[in-house]
Amino acid sequence: MFKRVLEYAGEYRWLTYRAAAVMLAAMAINILPFLFIYQLIRPLLMKEEIDAGYIAVRIAAIAVCSILYAVLYVRGLSLSHRAAYHTLKNLRISLQRKLEKQPLGVIQEHGVGTLKKMFIDDIESIELLLAHALPEGIANVTVPVIVFIAMFLADWKLALLSLCSLPLGLVSMAAMYQAGISKMGSYYAAARRMNNTIVEYINGMEVVKVFNRDGEFYKRFEKDVRDYRDFTLAWYQVCWPWMALYNSILPCVALFTLPVGAFFVLTGHSTLPDLALVLCMAFGIGAPLLRALSFLSALPQVNYKIGALEQMMSAPPLVQSSAPFTGENYGIAFENVRFAYGEEEVLHGVSLAVPEGSLTALVGESGSGKSTLAKLLVHYYDVAGGAVRIGGQDIREMSMEALNSQISYVAQEQFLFNMSLKENIRLGKLDAGDDEVREAARKAQCDEFLSRLENGLDTMAGDGGKQLSGGERQRISLARAILKNAPIVVLDEATAFMDPENEEKMNEAIAEVIRGKTVIVIAHRLSSIVDADQICVLKKGEIAALGSHEELLKNCGECQKLWRAAEGSAQWKISTAERREAE
Repeated sequence: MFKRVLEYAGEYRWLTYRAAAVMLAAMAINILPFLFIYQLIRPLLMKEEIDAGYIAVRIAAIAVCSILYAVLYVRGLSLSHRAAYHTLKNLRISLQRKLEKQPLGVIQEHGVGTLKKMFIDDIESIELLLAHALPEGIANVTVPVIVFIAMFLADWKLALLSLCSLPLGLVSMAAMYQAGISKMGSYYAAARRMNNTIVEYINGMEVVKVFNRDGEFYKRFEKDVRDYRDFTLAWYQVCWPWMALYNSILPCVALFTLPVGAFFVLTGHSTLPDLALVLCMAFGIGAPLLRALSFLSALPQVNYKIGALEQMMSAPPLVQSSAPFTGENYGIAFENVRFAYGEEEVLHGVSLAVPEGSLTALVGESGSGKSTLAKLLVHYYDVAGGAVRIGGQDIREMSMEALNSQISYVAQEQFLFNMSLKENIRLGKLDAGDDEVREAARKAQCDEFLSRLENGLDTMAGDGGKQLSGGERQRISLARAILKNAPIVVLDEATAFMDPENEEKMNEAIAEVIRGKTVIVIAHRLSSIVDADQICVLKKGEIAALGSHEELLKNCGECQKLWRAAEGSAQWKISTAERREAE
């Protein structure tokens, strides 16, 4: 574990070694006052005369040792913390780089709460290992070992008595580990669930309140918090008795030395000065020994967290190369594509050709695989079988940068950063000038709501773009796509927030995005894709039919069912009489 963590220290590893050396010197100096105390006690036990100067020198030496110990201890902690925080920085950067190489869909599946806990809480806990357990642990173990050797040189019988408390303490500690580790997995699983639930509950508070679902969602929130509490208490209740036992026994190195050693002195097997010397040294190593062993109780937790971090970092990266886009054109081909979420396969050998410059619509019931197909095109996941090609080139044979430069992906939910709307649009083309950004906003029909904002394009979007309505966020995302001007456009429910008043404007904005492009659009409003060059009807992860709107209405039962459902929902209305009756 130490070796794995120190690999991330890099050039700062020497600070950890230096901190350990300084800590070792500090702990050695901290033992010396007990030897000076022995020098004060021994003449009294032997009934020898001592003068004030002898006493003053020892007292001064004790004071100097205390000051040196404090200075060296603080210096050692300073060095170890510098090394620790540089290592944590390197660890976070390494984790971030490895996460960047993993499929985006896999990262999203982890959940915000889990990633937050891993990046912040779990990595922060490793600070204990680097800043304390390693440098202090080495010092707090090495010095007691040296002192025990000195005790054996003074009187081996009394030294053995001083060691008697160690086996008892270690047995208690081993029992605590065995009991605690069995519950550690459940404890951390409960912590991850609670973090994800809290984040979801807070983010969805508006929806919960609007639909009056406080009770239902609060029960889930309360259940996960209570589960975490119960797992934590169950874990601690198992560990606490053993923890109390070893904390009581381990530092008491005089537990057997004092009574049995006194008997040895009375029977002539040991001398009184030797007993005093061994007791003074035993009192000196009690605290450091307990400090060293206290780190052992935290190491299983740290080891578990390091294992979880490495497990996440060892997940298979997204298959890609560093090659540029070399496709012959911007036609898209899904060739016998298979894909599964976990063990459940959701696409079963889908083959579909999207000619360059055409508009292909994907329709089907929820769960039929429409969005999954679109996400495979933008390489959110690797296919389990088959291939996705652009212009004949497999998307796995190009870099993500090359792929992203060819595709504008406009999803149903678009994230806006908490910066100006202008800078949010500029993400589509980082070197775009202000005039280009304004033109893209105009083409995306943003002028209508921008004119109402005091600062126009310089208005801050708010956390996640919450200063804007759903439709306004959608138009900002469309402006971003217009500015990017990629040859391929994927619209995944991009009109989900369309309202009747702005339907025409949204359609004009979308027309600007798709003009002259190869387009794949996913829509539940079948009336919006009647002019598509081809419509692909998906059902349970397979292509049920493919053709134009007229062909499908004539020959495809699944499309006829979807069309009837769409027409029926379009005619929904509440009459005045029914509304009054309901009131």
